[in-house]
Amino acid sequence: MYDVLVVGSANADLTVRVDRRPGAGETVRGTDLVESAGGKGANQAAAAARIGGRTALLARVGGDAFGEMLLAAQRAAGTDVGPVIVDAAARSGTAMIIVDPDGDNSIVVSPGANAALSPQDVAAAQDTIAAASVLSLQLEIPMESVVAAAAAAERAGTRVVLNPSPAPEAALAPELLAVADPLVVNEHEARQLSGHADGSPAEWARALREQGARSVVVTLGGDGALVLDASGSEDIPGVRVKAVDTTGAGDAFTGALATRLARGDDLPEAARFAVRVGAAAVTKPGAQPSYPTLAELTAEVPETPAQG
Repeated sequence: MYDVLVVGSANADLTVRVDRRPGAGETVRGTDLVESAGGKGANQAAAAARIGGRTALLARVGGDAFGEMLLAAQRAAGTDVGPVIVDAAARSGTAMIIVDPDGDNSIVVSPGANAALSPQDVAAAQDTIAAASVLSLQLEIPMESVVAAAAAAERAGTRVVLNPSPAPEAALAPELLAVADPLVVNEHEARQLSGHADGSPAEWARALREQGARSVVVTLGGDGALVLDASGSEDIPGVRVKAVDTTGAGDAFTGALATRLARGDDLPEAARFAVRVGAAAVTKPGAQPSYPTLAELTAEVPETPAQG
């Protein structure tokens, strides 16, 4: 039995820090290249496992050095990598990341083996999906595989946490929205998917719930989050920290949220905890290397979020 099964991507993050981001046609000098484990699916699995969630990952990696690094990082976090498929003929997914002095990042992803994670792979993992309390999904794998995983979870009675990132150009498939409980979106994704570019977080959340999502969480960076479900909406305050690198912070939030929902928290309670995990993640460089254990979270981030 798992708290969380993540079906999604695993990428090698190749990170360079710069004094400023280059403009079109411009070259700037950066720091030495840093290689670390990433990918939205693998990030969420690592975040869930590091805070004590019984976690498994279904993903595809290549039979290369990056694939070995990705598997090692998951094992170190405590994730069950039994469902991971190693494709000896493929290259692992990679993400090229530029980080500016404020900790904000720009990312280009090369899917690699992630593009081959198929509905057939999902079907073969039906029993694993049924053994999880929560299934966490993102959109760095083929859309048909995401839809297949959501349908398998619905059949099994497994709760679905859907983070539609990268945000699709078109509207989300109705069958995906219908099982999202919650749909987890950042401000950019909320604007695009809600169709309300000039609205407020509450308006975006209402629009997405009207489109079919069972519940919605809009993450607001340092300002916390807004949650909306059948009980109403609630603002979750942020935590004041000094941001070093925001890479993977949203994945840390989602992994933590899924874990606490699996453990029985209601949505606002789970989001309050997830805000603290996301805040801790931005205080260190990298994605998975920045994710806290429960002991580190207690030591580094206050139990009560800062107000104002």
